[in-house]
Amino acid sequence: MRARQHVLVSMVVALIAMPLAAQDRGQRGGAPAAPAMTMTIAAFPDGSDIPVKYSQAAPGAAPGEGTSPAITWANVPAGTQSFVLNMHDMDVARNKTTDDQAHWVVWNIPGTATGLPEGVAKGPKLADGSFQISATGQVYRGPGAGANGPKHHYMFELYALDTKIDVQPTADAFETRANVMKAIQGHILGKAVYGGLFRRPQ
Repeated sequence: MRARQHVLVSMVVALIAMPLAAQDRGQRGGAPAAPAMTMTIAAFPDGSDIPVKYSQAAPGAAPGEGTSPAITWANVPAGTQSFVLNMHDMDVARNKTTDDQAHWVVWNIPGTATGLPEGVAKGPKLADGSFQISATGQVYRGPGAGANGPKHHYMFELYALDTKIDVQPTADAFETRANVMKAIQGHILGKAVYGGLFRRPQ
């Protein structure tokens, strides 16, 4: 009797295991996952110091401005219609809130783009139809952390979207950035992040 029960239990276990094993083989044998989207800034390695050339401290830089670095990206997700770039200083707590400094927000970059050139010109709208804004105005705001404090962490975040977003620049960069970040919710196909450190030379 016990032997018969043991055989019955073994058969039930085997029947349960068969579809699970088949499912596992299907997952292993399925199409490989697409590589993650990546972003590169040739001017400095990820996580290292940002050269003065791209900061507010660069010789000849207008107050609160600077030269934007060349940025490239790869492994763009299928179906990408536009990109959003958000550069911000993570070490700033603006107006006693979790809001940080808006250094450069560029949105509606065409989905066919593979990067941004060095030295993007100021102005509300770029040649490719995308918009830009920062706490300085309609221009790239270079890093500008003070010489006497710690290095600040500047993050470049790139989002690949399945649409273009209907956001117009306002007079307030922080309001505009909030509108952009709200509009991209539910449309993000991929994300890449690149960081740099900076404080003004002594």
